[in-house]
Amino acid sequence: MTATPSPEAPARARRPKQPQRKIVRRQVDGVLLLDKPQGLSSNAALQIARRLLNAAKAGHTGTLDPMASGLLPLTFGEATKFSQMLLDADKTYEAVVQLGVETDSGDADGAVTATHPVAVSEARLNAALARFRGDIEQVPPMYSALKRDGKALYEYAREGIELEREARRVSIHALELLGFEGERFTIRVHCSKGTYIRSLAMDIGAALGCGAHLCALRRTGIGRFQLSQALSLEALEASAERDGLLQPADALVADFAAVELDDEASRSLLQGRVLQLGGGRAGELVRVYGPGGFLGLGQWQEAGRLAARRLIATGTHAGVASA
Repeated sequence: MTATPSPEAPARARRPKQPQRKIVRRQVDGVLLLDKPQGLSSNAALQIARRLLNAAKAGHTGTLDPMASGLLPLTFGEATKFSQMLLDADKTYEAVVQLGVETDSGDADGAVTATHPVAVSEARLNAALARFRGDIEQVPPMYSALKRDGKALYEYAREGIELEREARRVSIHALELLGFEGERFTIRVHCSKGTYIRSLAMDIGAALGCGAHLCALRRTGIGRFQLSQALSLEALEASAERDGLLQPADALVADFAAVELDDEASRSLLQGRVLQLGGGRAGELVRVYGPGGFLGLGQWQEAGRLAARRLIATGTHAGVASA
């Protein structure tokens, strides 16, 4: 039996498709110090902030795992050119470590792989912590974003594959015991870039002979920025003046010395010319300012010559920090 077509079918077929509305984003330049909540990936937090600011270009300065919370600087527009400065900066964390339980990922999100009895005194714990201060060798965890043959290590780990990893030298500038509860302790870690707090927790557990995993992590500092300066996504959403919450792009390079140029020298630098200024140490990076504000980073060469290292697009800025 042949089905009779619905009289509405031709009309539906002829109905033109509605074009998808294109989101028109705007040029936003600056740095947002975000207090990332636990349970949200760094990229998800970035996309929420980008939507709230309606920013055309955005990035972050080093990820925090979803289970971690705390300081996550987000960069927008021209500020993204200087994100590497914070990727290379020292970090500070507060971490809670659970003794006696090992997981496949080294943190609380992983599956338990072993349990051990715990008989650790505070004195013994402090003695173990002393072994991890200063320059140490650390093996990156399998659950990390490091690449092998173009594939992240965590992808191999999820497939049940464990690869050999070379130990890397990192620096633990400070390691302080904040609290001890017999099978769980809290530490503050001030460390160099590339340090994995999960690996540190596992290594401390191994040194104590009972295993351990990281059960909570909060980042409290990156370079000169502190968690006390950060705001939540809720505060960003509630603000009527969101652009005013951004720090200027040169906040990312504020630790460098500043060089002030006149209008003619500014134009020359922006045109790619090397300036003969007669100062500075070869190789040293400096903030460069012209009459209109921040121009970007310059680098001293031999014989007091200044060359552009990384410049912002002229005519766009989100305010200028004082030189």
